[in-house]
Amino acid sequence: MTTPRVLYALRHGETHWNAEVRWQGHTDIPLNEIGRTQAREVAERLRALHPSGVASSDLSRARETAEIIAAALGLPEVYVDAGLRERAFGVFEGLTRGECEERHATAWRRWQESRHPPEGGEAHDALAARAVAAMGRVAERIARDDAPAIVVTHGGTLRAVVFAAKGVLPAPVKNAAVWRLTWDGKLVDAVEL
Repeated sequence: MTTPRVLYALRHGETHWNAEVRWQGHTDIPLNEIGRTQAREVAERLRALHPSGVASSDLSRARETAEIIAAALGLPEVYVDAGLRERAFGVFEGLTRGECEERHATAWRRWQESRHPPEGGEAHDALAARAVAAMGRVAERIARDDAPAIVVTHGGTLRAVVFAAKGVLPAPVKNAAVWRLTWDGKLVDAVEL
């Protein structure tokens, strides 16, 4: 690439588990109606950018968000990349924070104190490596010098990518929140919109 590429990365729309504040991770939970509405609203918000295409995690909540955006903007088929999926949360998946603490007290304490992943969970470094590599593939395959790409991913994944770009871990990301990422052979900037 000769010039930096721009990616508009967002967290998927809401699911029932988001509304219940349950850890989703790799568990494939679909959007709810609020999530579908959020996807349509993001499409309208990003319309003026004239994006070149849309990429998505392979999990249905992200993929459906991306498909709604692509259809609303008249863009081609969504590019799906499993590297954009959420962090695996192992034994925490499907549970609320209180249930994690009750059922997996030691693992929960370790997570709270040092972000040590629970059994079956994914370490931050592994998440960041695969997510940044996936963003690079989107920058090279979907974005153009004159048109950004839209990337639909997950809260934990987006936080890891922002950390890789800025060195600071952002606050938890709300459903349908959008960040502007700049790729120039690596992530060089991230700005929340």
